[in-house]
Amino acid sequence: MKPTPTFCKTDYQFLRELILKSKNSTNTKEANQLSQELDRAVISKESELDHSVVRINSFVTIEDVKAKKQMKIQIVLPSLSDVKSGKISILAPLSVAIIGFKENDEVDWELPAGIKTLKIIAVDNTAVHHS
Repeated sequence: MKPTPTFCKTDYQFLRELILKSKNSTNTKEANQLSQELDRAVISKESELDHSVVRINSFVTIEDVKAKKQMKIQIVLPSLSDVKSGKISILAPLSVAIIGFKENDEVDWELPAGIKTLKIIAVDNTAVHHS
């Protein structure tokens, strides 16, 4: 059973708008998945959001549980994504898999080759601008 994702209200509304805007593009599948996550998410006040929750602009260290391999990424807006420097678009499957979850959560990431289990090792939200 997947843990329930948590979003603060600003991120939640922002992502809803982003999904509507990107519906016609190539990432319809991801947009739909993100939409489903938002449908079952808990919406929290900005001030009450757990600081270890993955959100827009978070730096996240994740581990591929089977391969025991860690990687560090930052979740960014689609326009800022740069895979080489570890900036992953919020609409990329990896971001959709982990956003809203928190440290120590394990989530499944669907890949063409099958499902990977990812563990969220660490979340750093110091770069997140609170509006």
